[in-house]
Amino acid sequence: METVPAHSHNYDADLMERLLFRVAKKWVAGYSTDEAMAAALDSNSRGMSAILNFLGEDITDVKAVDQTVREYLSLMDLMHKRKVRGCVSVKPTQLGLAIDYGMCLQNFKELSARARELCQFMWIDIESVKFIEDTIAIYLELYKHYGMTGVAIQAYLRRSASDLLHIAEHGGKVRLVKGAYHEPEEHAFSTKEEVDGNYVKLMKMLFESGNYFAIATHDSDMIEDAIRLNKNTNFEFQMLMGIRDKLKNDLVTKKFRVAEYIPYGTQWLPYSVRRLRERKRNLLLLARSFIQQ
Repeated sequence: METVPAHSHNYDADLMERLLFRVAKKWVAGYSTDEAMAAALDSNSRGMSAILNFLGEDITDVKAVDQTVREYLSLMDLMHKRKVRGCVSVKPTQLGLAIDYGMCLQNFKELSARARELCQFMWIDIESVKFIEDTIAIYLELYKHYGMTGVAIQAYLRRSASDLLHIAEHGGKVRLVKGAYHEPEEHAFSTKEEVDGNYVKLMKMLFESGNYFAIATHDSDMIEDAIRLNKNTNFEFQMLMGIRDKLKNDLVTKKFRVAEYIPYGTQWLPYSVRRLRERKRNLLLLARSFIQQ
C-alpha cells in the first residue's frame, strides 16, 4: 500500500488553515497586535470606537495565563500610545478562572489598575454558564474600585434577568448579547422567539436602569426597538468587526455611539466556529464574502 509522505499531510493542513483564515479574516483582525491596531484605527476613522479582544479561552496552563495578562497590558499601553479610541474586552478563563478564582481576580485587578491609569474602559466578556456566578462576583469587586468597567449578559440564559437586576443595584454597566454557547435547556431558552423576547425584556430593563449600557446585536428588529426606547439615554451599539457594516455606518450617521468588537490572535478558529453556529445569517455573509474575494 502506498504511503503518503508526512509533509503532504502538513501541506494539506496548512492549506486548509489558510483557506479557513481567509474566511475568518472577515471578523478577525489577524494574528498580531499590529493588525489589531490597524483594524482599531480603521474603526475610529469610520466614526466608531474599538473593543479589542485577544483570542483565547478555557486556559488551564498558568504560564499561558501570565502571557495573556502581559498581552493585555501591552495592548492597553499600545492603544494609549497610538491614540486609539476604544478599550479591551477580556474573558475570565483567559485570566485563570478555570484554574483558580483568586488568581483570576488578582489578574483582573492588575488589568483594572492599568485601565485606570490610562483612563480606559474595560469590558469583561461572559462565557459558559458554569463561569457566570464567579464572573459577576469578580466584576462587582472590580467595579467597586473602578467605575469604567462593564460585563456582558446573555439573553438566551434564563437567569439573566436576575443577574441584570443584581448588577443594576450596584450601578454596574452591562453589554447585552444574545449568547453563543451550547447550554442545556434547564439553563437556556431553546427557541429564537424566546431568546428574542428575553432580549427585548432585558433591554427595557437597561433603558429603565439609568446606568450606562451597550446593546450588542446585529438584529435590525432589536436595534429598531432600542432606537424607539431611546430618550437621550447613555448607551452604545456594539457589533462584531466585519458584520453589518452599512448598518453601523447608518447608526453613526444618526449620531448613535457605535463600537466595533475586534478580536485577534492565533486562537481564531474556536471563536469563528462559535460565530458561525450562533447565526445562520453569519454563514451566508461569509459565503458571500468568500465568493467576492
